[in-house]
Amino acid sequence: MQSCLAYTPFLDPMPMTGGMWWLTLIPLALGIAVVYKAIKIEDLRRYPMQVVMMMAQIVVVMIALAVGFQVVVGWVAPILGG
Repeated sequence: MQSCLAYTPFLDPMPMTGGMWWLTLIPLALGIAVVYKAIKIEDLRRYPMQVVMMMAQIVVVMIALAVGFQVVVGWVAPILGG
């Protein structure tokens, strides 16, 4: 019980066993898309499709950023002598 009182989520993130921490991207993207589209969309008939499209865009961009950073840090920086 004492450890719950001093939990600081940004300084001490939750331990994810098995190396599957990246799966938290999907509910995070869904939550962002649901809230953002609920505020911005005018016609609620298109709401579910707009949420799915925005969630897919967020996930694809995050994957592209991860691949891009891996290329820069893993391949380009060692070549440049960094």
